[in-house]
Amino acid sequence: MGCQSDEKAQAKTSVAPVYDQASAEEMLAQAEKDLASTAEFASHASWLASTYINTDSQFVEAKASKDYTLNVVKYAKQVKHWDGVTLQPDTRRKLDALRLGLSFPSPDDETLAGELADIGSKMQGMYGEGKYCRPSGECLDLIEMSNILAEGKDPALMKEVWAGWRSVSPPMRPLYERQVEIANAGAKDLGFENLSVLWRSNYDAEPDAFAADVDDQWNKVKPLYDALHCHVRAQLNASYGDDVVPKAGKIPAHMLGNMWAQTWGNVYEKVKPANSEKSYDLTKLIEQSGMNELGMVRTAEAFFSSLGFAPLPETFWQRSQFTKPRDREVVCHASAWNLDSKDDLRIKMCIQKNGEDFQTVHHELGHNYYQRAYNQQPFLFQGSANDGFHEALGDTVALSITPSYLVSLGLLEKEPPVSEDLGYLMQMALDKIAFLPFGLMVDKWRWQVFNGEIKPEDYNKGWWQLREQYQGIAAPVARSENDFDPGAKYHIPGNTPYTRYFLAFIQQFQFHRALCETAGFEGPLHRCSIYNNKAAGEKLQAMMAMGSSQPWQVAMETLTGQPNLDASAIVDYFAPLKVWLDEQNKDRQCGW
Repeated sequence: MGCQSDEKAQAKTSVAPVYDQASAEEMLAQAEKDLASTAEFASHASWLASTYINTDSQFVEAKASKDYTLNVVKYAKQVKHWDGVTLQPDTRRKLDALRLGLSFPSPDDETLAGELADIGSKMQGMYGEGKYCRPSGECLDLIEMSNILAEGKDPALMKEVWAGWRSVSPPMRPLYERQVEIANAGAKDLGFENLSVLWRSNYDAEPDAFAADVDDQWNKVKPLYDALHCHVRAQLNASYGDDVVPKAGKIPAHMLGNMWAQTWGNVYEKVKPANSEKSYDLTKLIEQSGMNELGMVRTAEAFFSSLGFAPLPETFWQRSQFTKPRDREVVCHASAWNLDSKDDLRIKMCIQKNGEDFQTVHHELGHNYYQRAYNQQPFLFQGSANDGFHEALGDTVALSITPSYLVSLGLLEKEPPVSEDLGYLMQMALDKIAFLPFGLMVDKWRWQVFNGEIKPEDYNKGWWQLREQYQGIAAPVARSENDFDPGAKYHIPGNTPYTRYFLAFIQQFQFHRALCETAGFEGPLHRCSIYNNKAAGEKLQAMMAMGSSQPWQVAMETLTGQPNLDASAIVDYFAPLKVWLDEQNKDRQCGW
């Protein structure tokens, strides 16, 4: 009798949960505590899988990734309880961050989360171990094949290794299709129509409005890209002849000096302005100085010290991967890490002693200093203002690797004359302007895959339609649906959203222009370096320390004085080159 009375009393007193400010704060506090712990373990497991590729490390990474994903999904699914509830702005922002926290969310199902994590780990392993074995029996890795394309000596061999690298990715295709299927279901569980909408919701704007803004910025820069494409095609045609590069139409993808034709800097010697001999070659300056790989990283650290930033922790030097080990397979793709969301900062690279990697090292350290700047923010705000800011920050620093900076380092005796500026701008455009349409189309492809516009049976066809439309390049050998060319680009098997790079290439020039104004620099933008300028460093620090605690437009305004994405800075930077290109192209048939 007594037991029955107790049960009735409990039934009367049980109260439906209340969804208000206090309950939201309580849930978020628990979520941040749990996620910080599982994220740290997942980071260590991922580091292990990238620096010791084997069955066991991939197993550990897959399990850690699954556990983290399930943890995020568990909390993200609760966010809907506070939909429509009036909350403090910080609380609402944290809830949004939680819902948008995974690029590839799984449904709240242990089996599917495990499968998703396993697929991701497998595909990254395939990429990291990828090699092409020639008919002669000689096997080449990605670095060796990339060097053949960069040298540009033998078009037949270039075509062979271009296709050879793409033999690595077809086995990824069924895995990728399944991954999209699972992650789309995960996105629906979180309240999004599909993964495309989730990805485009991460920019403090309506998803379609964000995509439209990105297109608007591209259209501002497109005339410059079209002029560059026209000139490069004409010069490559002059170098290689009609049989290799046509006078009109699309440029064959293997002839632009890069495995993905995403940057064209390696064809500079063939397309440079006449009488624009550079008085220095950064790779040669590095070689002549005797600087080794570690020295390149020390030099980049000194750049940040000159802006007023504290030195990197000693553990950075003990735990980073600077060069390719001889005894094991690793992922060489350069990346920057903060494993404990505090001070366990590292970079992972296979540094080559050349000018490109000298810039890359500065870029990667930009990520590390940004990671450290926001490490006092709550866990859910420990990120850049938007994902483009992280990439832009590193590249903004690299824009300051100007001749004046090299003179300051003692690598160069004196700044080159103004007559060399056109050559410098051409070199920069081959990397920066050439990249923009690639930076745009990678996620355009994924958005269309995620929302069903591109069906699995058309993956490769859709990829090449976008590459042809935006870049004006063509595959050098026949492609079919037996191929999976998207998988030959790290960010597809690595599940890294790519719009961040397009944004970064626009934003870095906004940042650079604003910081040069802060530094009081007078002269053409391409000659400005913020090296040794504490005022510029303070501006950077103020923006970086915000993390993602405010809409990115607020962070943009903090650094540049205005809130919007604005491609006018990149157009300003390259204005002298555009005038010259138009002159060169006046009797050519441009476009494709």
